[in-house]
Amino acid sequence: MNEYIVVKWLHILSSTLLFGTGIGTAFYMFSASLTRDSAIAAAVTRNVVTADWIFTATTIVIQPLTGFYLVYLAEIPVTSRWVMWSTVLYLIAGACWLPVVWLQIRMHQLAADASNRKDELPPLYWQYFRFWIGLGIPAFIALVIVFYLMVAKPI
Repeated sequence: MNEYIVVKWLHILSSTLLFGTGIGTAFYMFSASLTRDSAIAAAVTRNVVTADWIFTATTIVIQPLTGFYLVYLAEIPVTSRWVMWSTVLYLIAGACWLPVVWLQIRMHQLAADASNRKDELPPLYWQYFRFWIGLGIPAFIALVIVFYLMVAKPI
């Protein structure tokens, strides 16, 4: 099989896992939090953290490796504007994701503690929730633009 096709397939597959996991976990975490039920929030945040480590962390590494290798194989200059913008936006998304993981871990701990006490989610959970949303929006937008740049290569 053609090396370029295999690497491109891996790149598309990992980008799908990255984006799909992000959208899916965000939806479930958002929905679980809005129930205001600490037991539900504890269970879902635990699964969100696990999914982030299994899928997101893996694909965050695979994406630049396969992406830059595709650029190399296709003999596209790394200095192409669309490559540079994709890289910058990807780094922005990654810079948002790192604190999001920390927030999710803390939110899980807070929800689990509240659930064990049969108590409501504490105010700190909601403060972290607002930060989590605030970081998720620019990460989402950045990755949507990266998808566009990868497909259209407009600049």
